[in-house]
Amino acid sequence: MEPHTSNDAHEWRETTAREARQKAKDRQDNFVTSSDIEIPDLLSEEDLRDFDSHEQLGYPGEFPFTRGVQPTMYRSRLWTMRQYAGFATAEESNKRYHYLLSQGTTGLSVAFDLPTQMGYDADHPLSEGEVGKVGVSISSLEDMETLLNGLPLDRISTSMTINATASILLSLYVAVAKKQGAEMGKLSGTVQNDVLKEYIARGTYIYPPQHSMRIITDMFRYCAENLPRWNTISISGYHVREAGSTAVQEVAFTLSNAIAYVQAAIDAGLNVDTFAGQLSFFFNSHNNLFEEVAKFRAARRMWAHIMRERFHAQDARSMMLRFHTQTAGSTLTAQQPDNNIVRTAYQALAAVLGGTQSLHTNSKDEALSLPTEDSVRVALRTQQILGGTISGKSTNWAAACELSNTVICRPKSSRQLTRINAPWKRNAPLW
Repeated sequence: MEPHTSNDAHEWRETTAREARQKAKDRQDNFVTSSDIEIPDLLSEEDLRDFDSHEQLGYPGEFPFTRGVQPTMYRSRLWTMRQYAGFATAEESNKRYHYLLSQGTTGLSVAFDLPTQMGYDADHPLSEGEVGKVGVSISSLEDMETLLNGLPLDRISTSMTINATASILLSLYVAVAKKQGAEMGKLSGTVQNDVLKEYIARGTYIYPPQHSMRIITDMFRYCAENLPRWNTISISGYHVREAGSTAVQEVAFTLSNAIAYVQAAIDAGLNVDTFAGQLSFFFNSHNNLFEEVAKFRAARRMWAHIMRERFHAQDARSMMLRFHTQTAGSTLTAQQPDNNIVRTAYQALAAVLGGTQSLHTNSKDEALSLPTEDSVRVALRTQQILGGTISGKSTNWAAACELSNTVICRPKSSRQLTRINAPWKRNAPLW
């Protein structure tokens, strides 16, 4: 039989694909992503007939930053390998941080226990049973000094997952850094400081929204004046996704909250370009590789348009969506935990192909307990192997994903395009 060559996708579906399906049916009637976006059986240049690559895609390091906020991305520097850790006492957590640094992690990420997150000392009656349980317990400057003992704060970046009490923990961190003799202009790191997602997904809020927003915008002002390399907030979709949202909903809630923070800061009298460059984001990386890569790229493009067209930002840095990624904890299983290594590796790959600035890879045993040192080392090695695999090749890897995730990102109508690129022009959801 002579080989058949189709002239277009329609002909392919009516000939080659139809013949194949007569022999073996598709496994299911429809293939969709977690966000109910249909996955077509074939993608080709025909799907991009009306696609304006200059407007909607652009080039790396240029508006709208779809392809990444850095022109060279990982060719010049890999992402920060930031493993999340913190448990029991400050002394025990400090030992874990030194261990992680000795194994090659390039940034610290501090987990605090619930009393610390809610503003209670370890000896408060309401703290009973929770001290050091899901993170490290910090009740004083002495505790923070113990936690950071021997760590060169002016040479490493530190992320602190803290929200309602972020201003207090940041002040303790600054106090320790000053005792070390560190220059404030050299301190780099992040406080999560995202209380709006606490009302949505986690619940560790203390004050009413309006008062919480005032504290957050005060921190914007303080850091802009005193800690220029510090990310004042990590606007988080991760917890919304872990609470059950889809990829689309994760981005929608995150950017909606981000808009609220920017508006609150402007209302407080801050110029958008004095603080917007210190905003950062935090996303989940889930199982559907192509959807996740597309999600990161779409979020960057949307945020660039929001900052330029809604808030009239002038500085390119104000339009850049820089983000940390953590692999999806909700996908880890207590049964056959070794399989979690594979899940985490694919999720990490999606984050890297999506252009993340820093990454935490979950340990295989986190569905069972706090991770052991061996599990933490495997999780870190996963990132290091990934970094070695794509080093110098990241542009080619991203190109392999280009067509698929461009089509997934691509709006299907002019009305949807308006919602994605300029959601404030209609009374409509972000997506």
